[in-house]
Amino acid sequence: MTSITSVELNFLVFRYLQESGFTHSAFALGYEAGINKSTIDGNLVPPGALITFVQKGLQYLEMEANLSNSDADLDEDFSLINPLDLITKDLYQLRQMIKEKRKNLQKDRDKDKERESYKKDKELEKEHEGERARVKEKERQEREKEFEKDRERIEKNKEQEKQHEDHNDRDMVTDQEEKINVKHEENGASGEPMDIPTTDVEIPSSDVTILEGHTSEVCACAWSPAGSLLASGSGDSTARIWTIAEGSSRLSQNGSSNVLVLKHVKGRTNEKSKDVTTLDWNGEGTLLATGSYDGQARIWTTNGELRSTLSKHKGPIFSLKWNKKGDYLLTGSCDKTAIVWDVKAEESKQQFEFHSGPTLDVDWRNNNSFAMSSTDNMIYVCKIGETRPIKTFTGHQGEVNCVKWDPTGSLLASCSDDISAKIWSMKQEKYVHDLREHSKEIYTIRWSPTGPGTNNANQQLVLASASFDSTVKLWDVELGKLLYSLNGHRDPVYSVAFSPNGEYLASGSLDKSMHIWSLKEGKIVKTYTGNGGIFEVCWNKEGDKIAACFANNTVCVLDFRM
Repeated sequence: MTSITSVELNFLVFRYLQESGFTHSAFALGYEAGINKSTIDGNLVPPGALITFVQKGLQYLEMEANLSNSDADLDEDFSLINPLDLITKDLYQLRQMIKEKRKNLQKDRDKDKERESYKKDKELEKEHEGERARVKEKERQEREKEFEKDRERIEKNKEQEKQHEDHNDRDMVTDQEEKINVKHEENGASGEPMDIPTTDVEIPSSDVTILEGHTSEVCACAWSPAGSLLASGSGDSTARIWTIAEGSSRLSQNGSSNVLVLKHVKGRTNEKSKDVTTLDWNGEGTLLATGSYDGQARIWTTNGELRSTLSKHKGPIFSLKWNKKGDYLLTGSCDKTAIVWDVKAEESKQQFEFHSGPTLDVDWRNNNSFAMSSTDNMIYVCKIGETRPIKTFTGHQGEVNCVKWDPTGSLLASCSDDISAKIWSMKQEKYVHDLREHSKEIYTIRWSPTGPGTNNANQQLVLASASFDSTVKLWDVELGKLLYSLNGHRDPVYSVAFSPNGEYLASGSLDKSMHIWSLKEGKIVKTYTGNGGIFEVCWNKEGDKIAACFANNTVCVLDFRM
């Protein structure tokens, strides 16, 4: 940050005293401070400069606080402005200067690949409030540039598939598979790459319902555990509750009459400070909680009524979860804290302030204890009523993006920008398993709904991890070994979800495609390609519908039947 010198400040005060008619004070200051010896050209300093400087300082503070809400790319670049610029330039000129200087800085950084810039930006601006929102901007750029390329690839792949139809399925692999298989052999990885089928498994359009209405990217979606309601959250400052008919997922003709719009801002929409970043249904499916970029959590009824607004966080909420009992709501924020809210009393029960960086994820272990992770590489297990963490897990060397407890609450899985996933136990300090087969950052993880404590107790418990290396990997958590590598995507995978019976896995990627993998057969059984990157995929409780939310402002509901 550029600082003003005492000589410059003395001159501004001297001029202010002169202009205000405080002649004697001005003379005394001028004499004692040696203003007559100053090298500052008084002709360059406009009248009222000190007042302007103070006002600009206030504007700067206000802009610094608010810019991350509207233009996340600029929130650390005020260090590029000189004090004189602040006095003599208006807001528009300052922004133009910053953009110009920022472009030059970007060239100097000499990044080899555009996709790596997301990671670089995130590291550079880790201490700033809007660090997570930049992902969206990066995705938009990637989508625009890749759109035409992707279309060509899809057509090319389909032609190749038709040419190879006479060959045995096991012999048929795409170019990408061959490369990945070679890499596995070189690395000596124990997991088997899953087959990418060359028969046409595209879900027909008759089994797809496109839900339109959002006016910005849709970053979160969740089915109600109680039935046919689907919630979606968007950058347009709204969440929506869609009523999806049983059986075929067809809505009415226009696809919008059976929807409730939950507005997070009065008046104009697309106000970035009100982005809906996360949402979660309570266990009964009677209440929907939403987390927003404005730092507030909101609780809504199924008929769209705002029940509660929970305000205490000082930064965007990135993660939010109901406990099983439904009496507490847990939120994790960019302000480095997590808060447990008493839903009935509509107030904070306890705030947990242990992290030194933004809180990225939270997950309940049981009704009164939970895990939280952060950009500070740490994981803390906390309990309501305790003033210190009941367990601290250290070992990650990068931001911990996601934490998830297994169905029994005995093992905790975590994934990080350090390219590893880890499994932890409350019984020991060090991780139980260190899972390292990915080649880029791991964005999210999910446990299968199988094994002890689930409805599928006789099936093996596995962990799925999704990475920016375009793969999904399945792990044997007992042995800490790779079971399968799912190599069907071409771009970062942002979301994975197991079907309720544990037999299938859905994966959604920035390559605009969602694949459904059969874990028994070890291959893709269904696939759908939309018109935007996919941020989240989720199954309904019956396991016959999958929702996916897209960067092109839509939500798709797919009928799934084998």
